[in-house]
Amino acid sequence: MKKMIFGVFTFLAMACQQDKIGFVDNVKLMDGYQEKIDVEGKYKSKADVLGKKRDSISQAFQMEVQQFQTKAQTMSQKKAQEEYGMIQQRGQFMGQQLQQEEQQLQTEGQTEMDSVVSKVKKEIEAYGKANGYTYILGGGEGGSVLYGAEAKDLTEEILNVLNDKYKK
Repeated sequence: MKKMIFGVFTFLAMACQQDKIGFVDNVKLMDGYQEKIDVEGKYKSKADVLGKKRDSISQAFQMEVQQFQTKAQTMSQKKAQEEYGMIQQRGQFMGQQLQQEEQQLQTEGQTEMDSVVSKVKKEIEAYGKANGYTYILGGGEGGSVLYGAEAKDLTEEILNVLNDKYKK
């Protein structure tokens, strides 16, 4: 009898300690998170502006080269080579400047996106703690959940929390 009562208590204790597990589709979560969408839009706009600037500078430089080529026909070979060398240097300098601006923009964008990802991870952790989850697994591409019952999918709930907090 004691063994049976002990067995029932053990079973009840184990049942009470059962882990609460859910999962989040990382791709769906990030694709639906408004702050991430806004950050991407912001840097796409900046990249478009930089692209237009690059095209404009390139076009102006090409016109300058064409003008030089016409003018070079009337110059001495030595003078033409000197000016051509200066034009090449200026072209390289402009190319380096534009490349630096592009790299800076990429770095800024990546830093801001890393901040968004960190915020999402913290929010998932807070959601898990507040709702009694032992584990919240990551699914989607590159995630660790190969299958999850729809009832355990927390993606929409967490996405709503993130977007509500971002709106404020």
